[in-house]
Amino acid sequence: MLPLEGLVVVAIEQAVAAPYASSRLADAGAKVIKIERPEGDFARGYDDVASGQSSYFVWLNRGKETRTLDLRLDEDKEALKELIASADVVIQNLKPGALARLGIDPAQLRKQEPRLITCSISGFGEEGPLADRKAYDLLIQAESGLCSITGGPSEPARVGISIVDIATGACAYEAILEALIRRGVTGKGAEISVSMFDVIADWLTVPLLNHEGGESPKRIGLAHPSIAPYGVYEPKSGRPILISIQSDREWAILCTEFIGDNSLIDDPRFATNVDRVANRSKTDAIVGEAFARYDASEAENLLSRANIAFASVNDMNGLANHPHLRRITVDSPGGPINYPAPGAKFIGEERSYGPVPPLKTRKV
Repeated sequence: MLPLEGLVVVAIEQAVAAPYASSRLADAGAKVIKIERPEGDFARGYDDVASGQSSYFVWLNRGKETRTLDLRLDEDKEALKELIASADVVIQNLKPGALARLGIDPAQLRKQEPRLITCSISGFGEEGPLADRKAYDLLIQAESGLCSITGGPSEPARVGISIVDIATGACAYEAILEALIRRGVTGKGAEISVSMFDVIADWLTVPLLNHEGGESPKRIGLAHPSIAPYGVYEPKSGRPILISIQSDREWAILCTEFIGDNSLIDDPRFATNVDRVANRSKTDAIVGEAFARYDASEAENLLSRANIAFASVNDMNGLANHPHLRRITVDSPGGPINYPAPGAKFIGEERSYGPVPPLKTRKV
């Protein structure tokens, strides 16, 4: 038996953040009823690379039922109210206040059913100067300052995935699970509000504290702003290698077993991480000269023997063929889709994942 079997979730959702949260509830056994407008969740049209379907949609909507409703129509509003009346959880990421204007206010819903858990996802929350502003992933990446610390020195960059949406969906999922645990103890539900801006601001705590402490982070590409050496180096031949030195003890090992110069261990320019960051260009030059003596395979062997953390700098082809990549296969209207498995494994349990739903024609 899956942990959330018997749970009913109504998800008035589109795009990424809310579908991420509800997809994880569906994976855990909840019955998720996805409400779509007559033209469908607009994420269905983001691309057509997954057997003619959107990569986002097939990833985030497996295992759900779908119901097409036009919430401008009274009969469809009543149909939604009937679905909610039998629900344990309601998730929605409409514009703030939109559901209340339809006569389905989350606060009122909980007054009618105290055990109900509602979760509203928005860009900037329910109140405040930007509450009414439209918000999408890249907009929040820019507004929050995330872009300012992403990319190389020349210009800000977008994180290469919809990191704000995904983080917000994960936060909503965590909060819903907390509320379900508490309801199991007290019998009381919850009204949850999750803001994309709040979520990524929380994730930006370290660079913000560095800025407020007088050390505003700079964009340095594939390197770490607070640790050195922690970055990419080019071997004599083969693909680039990224290494991470987390302590002065590891620095000493790198000097002895890879660089081959013990004098660097106590050199005041490099003896501590603070020293190495202050002298980053010299630190990187020394490590880079050592890498240039070895082929990639030789460097990897030496680093492995020294127990130094390293990684290949891969691309999507590298991920597609990676020996550690776990995959699942889900059915979809366009045929089976094979993609990465969820991160958490339940040892000794075999999970199956439901199909991606087609867009259903609204019954008039």
